[in-house]
Amino acid sequence: LRFIKKTLKNHADEVVTVHRGTPMTLRSVFQSMNLSTYDLTVDMLDVHADRNTFHRFDKFNAKYNPIGESRLREVFLKTDNYMNGKYFARIIKEVAFDLEESKYQNAELRLSIYGKSSDEWSKLARWAIQYDVHSDNVRWLIQIPRLYDIFKSNKIMSNFQEILNNIFQPLFDVTNDPNSNLDLHKFLSHVIGFDSVDDESKPENPMLDVDVKTPAEWDDEDNPPYAYYLYYMYANITVLNHFRREQGLNTFVLRP
Repeated sequence: LRFIKKTLKNHADEVVTVHRGTPMTLRSVFQSMNLSTYDLTVDMLDVHADRNTFHRFDKFNAKYNPIGESRLREVFLKTDNYMNGKYFARIIKEVAFDLEESKYQNAELRLSIYGKSSDEWSKLARWAIQYDVHSDNVRWLIQIPRLYDIFKSNKIMSNFQEILNNIFQPLFDVTNDPNSNLDLHKFLSHVIGFDSVDDESKPENPMLDVDVKTPAEWDDEDNPPYAYYLYYMYANITVLNHFRREQGLNTFVLRP
């Protein structure tokens, strides 16, 4: 809340997003929602967790939209928006500064990799290094949403192997040759592991047997079961860790 108010006061005329081809300043984003700094309160932001938040992923996810507005999420909480995640980096740096001041508090923050395209890692690492979000009191955990079915229905990919390639191929490449992407190489030294996220209450048939399709053959419209996602994440991370250990690099945990 403090950050939003301060930014609205000092940077209201900064162009923060493009809506239907028209550039919008921060002021016009708030005007389009009929809001001013005086209207904003912590309750109105509605991003605090209550006891329902952690049982349902959809409710948990909705809390990322300040005032229920995805536009504010995009402006303030994304690394790959119109401003290349400048505000998000500033918020993180302020949080990290508070942690460093209090000395004995540490945070483990989540950043998302979706597996939608193979350049996500490069973009994320470039953002992290460009804005220097590094802090000795912060570690990064990468969360991977289980969204294969959505990518498949939108014809972004044809099989499950493509998600695995997009997530893990860049990591093997940069482990093999750190100079191929120095930003990513540096960023990974502060990443401790991976998380798998989705709505855990969805019913599913977790049948895994000898006949189950391999990722390259999994071209169904449906999402693979949770156990399937986890097995292939585990298998890839295990091989990657052996490789990184041989190269003298840090390794990752799988902590869903």
